Amino acid sequence: MAEKLSAEPISVSDQTRRDELCINTIRTLAMDAVEKAQSGHPGMPMGAAPMAYALWTRFLRHNPRNPAWPNRDRFVLSAGHGSMLLFALLHLTGYDLSLDEIRQFRQWGSKTPGHPEHGLTPGVEATTGPLGQGFGNGVGMAIAERYLAACFNRPGHSLVDHFTYAIVSDGDLMEGVASEAASLAGHLKLGKLIYLYDDNHVTIEGDTNLAFTENVTQRFEAYGWHVQEVDGTVAGQVDGTVAGNDVRAITTALAAARAEIARPSLIRVRTHIAYGSPNKQDTAAAHGSPLGKQEVLLTKKALGWPIEPDFLVPPESLEHFREAVARGQSQEAQWQARLEAYAAAFPELAQEWRRVLEGELPPGWTASLPGFLPEGGDLATRQASGKILNAVASRLPTLIGGSADLAPSNDTILKDSGDFHQTPSGRNFHFGVREHAMGAVLNGMALHGGIRPYGGTFLVFSDYMRPSIRLAALSRLPVIYVFTHDSIGLGEDGPTHQPIEHLAALRAIPNLTVIRPADATETAVAWRVALERKTGLGPGRAVGPVALVLTRQKVPVLDRQRFPAADLAAKGAYILAEAETTPPRIILIATGSEVHPALKAKSLLEAKGIGTRLVSMPSWELFAEQPRSYREEVLPPAISARLGIEAASPFGWREHVGERGDVLGIEQFGASAPGGVLLEKYGFTPENIAARAAALLR
Repeated sequence: MAEKLSAEPISVSDQTRRDELCINTIRTLAMDAVEKAQSGHPGMPMGAAPMAYALWTRFLRHNPRNPAWPNRDRFVLSAGHGSMLLFALLHLTGYDLSLDEIRQFRQWGSKTPGHPEHGLTPGVEATTGPLGQGFGNGVGMAIAERYLAACFNRPGHSLVDHFTYAIVSDGDLMEGVASEAASLAGHLKLGKLIYLYDDNHVTIEGDTNLAFTENVTQRFEAYGWHVQEVDGTVAGQVDGTVAGNDVRAITTALAAARAEIARPSLIRVRTHIAYGSPNKQDTAAAHGSPLGKQEVLLTKKALGWPIEPDFLVPPESLEHFREAVARGQSQEAQWQARLEAYAAAFPELAQEWRRVLEGELPPGWTASLPGFLPEGGDLATRQASGKILNAVASRLPTLIGGSADLAPSNDTILKDSGDFHQTPSGRNFHFGVREHAMGAVLNGMALHGGIRPYGGTFLVFSDYMRPSIRLAALSRLPVIYVFTHDSIGLGEDGPTHQPIEHLAALRAIPNLTVIRPADATETAVAWRVALERKTGLGPGRAVGPVALVLTRQKVPVLDRQRFPAADLAAKGAYILAEAETTPPRIILIATGSEVHPALKAKSLLEAKGIGTRLVSMPSWELFAEQPRSYREEVLPPAISARLGIEAASPFGWREHVGERGDVLGIEQFGASAPGGVLLEKYGFTPENIAARAAALLR
């Protein structure tokens, strides 16, 4: 049922007038902010204001005084270019976002950037902008809500029970990532997921008919969604001015969507971009440019709005919007009472609830990490990863994830943990062949809170999900990527599946930690590091997503009685084997599977009397975080003869080998042949490594 509009009932005519006043407050704030900035997208907020108003004042459960209230409804503005719609709503409903911040829209240091940014602006649930990403984020949030409800709710004690809403645009629905995510959401029957589709028929280039003529309603019905259509363009006259946009019809549709618990809902609302603008309504000119001073004046006149002052918020409008504060505080207080009753009935579960919300790991959890010995035989690091995942899963009940249809190859299956599509408490996710949606959904799961999500695919397919990885890094989300089949060593599948440039491309993303372990023991350290990288939502909290880059082929397990403890891998690089015969004259620096031929090459160099240090460098990012003294201890500046060894593009290696060093990498695509043959043909043999290194001393 819809929330009550106010404490005192009012007449239908007064309610309609107040609705129009509030809707036009949103519109004019958006117009004025974009006009002052001389940059932005005024049209979408003006057209979508009625649907947003209906949602935020009649349905959305949120507490502006505590944006992080765990059981709040989530709202995602997937059409992030319309950010002034969200900023206006946040200011008006009482979040810590002042009118001065609205006046500083898109300016340096403001909390009102060009597209919403999670962690910057109070109340922004997701960083959106690239179209379709927010659509996928919402799916992830709905998944997290369902899973946590299954984990923590008990009969008579409903701790997790909320909806996920979003406003999506024509552009969102054109993007492939949205199609992938919509298909998955329909398959999973996410009945507490409700999207409002701002169907305004306009893109930057013109009418959507230029490139988008499909029947969206039928497409979403085919996905398994509950679809309704609302004509949000209904107009009338209130006090002789432009009115309308059928709030009542939108409200009815939202109520019906909330009642439909077996399917996600799409409410298709036909709107006018730049509604009320005499010359730019329904034109592409209103999409991404200010209306212009004269057109703003004409629009305000058409809306019956005072010409001055700019950024006007009428007291009646503000009073109505600010009812959200008391309403939200009351809703949270009721939930807190339920939480206290829950804690009394289920103290251990309540303690676990608080822990997972804080992103904390249980004391002593690292004791569950398995150990690996050489006598156990060679082991692909992807296989080691699978063993580690299953060993720690029982201690980490909200560590959940899966693969983009490659789970047996990625070793991402949690045994005896159920499948989410069959039971809400299932921890294994079958994302299907949908890498991009998987990335966006993982972000939504992390944004929701309480979940530590992971997702797997082949390293070469990280390209398919790169935009989502980038947004995870931008938002510093604790997502874990399991990227296997990490080099030409995967073999016969050939160059289409053999990553070359991918390590360099991932390392170029700020806030993303890439770890390529050399053996099973380093893989255990990599998982420990990944799980200990927390969300970046608080001061001093680290630091974003982690990509684990793992082999298909088996590699030896290093004897840690002979070599240093693998815990040093957490520093990103460490001295695996020191020079034996003389002080080191050459440093070999290798990552991943190439550490093993490098170790044999070291022996060949030592046999020639060349003191050689071997450094295992699983993570450039972790190494860069270490004190300069440690970095110079591992890579002394005085030793300029350095050889980097990695079966990938050498791009970026100069930082570690210096101007006088060399890199054994790959600057062409691979080929189809057994992995061992390819590594030999491309020069990753002990003999060639030793020869390349010795040449540095000539």
